[in-house]
Amino acid sequence: MRNGAALVTGSARGIGRGIALGLARAGFDIAVHYRRSRADAEATRSEIEALGVRAVTLQADLTDRGAAATLVRETHARLGGLAVLVNNVGNYVYAPIAELTDDEWDDVLATNLEATFATCRAAVPLMREAGGGRIVNLGYAGALNLVARPDLVAYAIAKTGVVLLTKAIARAEAANGITANVVAPGVIETSATKPLAEIPAGREGRIDEVVDAVLFFVAPESAYLTGQVLEVAGGWNL
Repeated sequence: MRNGAALVTGSARGIGRGIALGLARAGFDIAVHYRRSRADAEATRSEIEALGVRAVTLQADLTDRGAAATLVRETHARLGGLAVLVNNVGNYVYAPIAELTDDEWDDVLATNLEATFATCRAAVPLMREAGGGRIVNLGYAGALNLVARPDLVAYAIAKTGVVLLTKAIARAEAANGITANVVAPGVIETSATKPLAEIPAGREGRIDEVVDAVLFFVAPESAYLTGQVLEVAGGWNL
């Protein structure tokens, strides 16, 4: 059974790839987005097609708002609609504030917050026209606690912005059948830093656990859930 089309940003590998495969198993046709990892994106596309759904690979630099909007529109055109948008793209820098460069600051905010804004802004009118849709943005566990994290200040600020953006979309679009929610991973198997001693559950999270959270928000049973943050973090940053 096909459930429509889904765009997963940054889905050539890592968590994004896992989400794309999970949505494909749930019956969605998939737009596999990549910036530079073309070979990985093509491999992911092949895996998705082997599951019996359609898949396309689309390249875009999401720090360019025009390119981000074009990506959304091309997904809609190539796959005949857009039922689900998952914003997974977002770079991460771990560095003291005094050592954080201008380029690093700009890149973290651009890839995490501004790219999410650009794709959501392009997707909402298409979802309205279709009578609804699901937006799932990836956040960061503990972002809403507003706890000082000097070594990842740009990332924490960007992800807090993603949560507030998501809640605004949820409120504005609820009457149009569009839900917007956040899945907020903590330390996952692909994480750049792994402070395992700080995690109450005593282990890193798995990609499939993040995938399950995304699938929860796109399931038919979740049509009344919007503006929510679901942390997949084993108690980290509570």
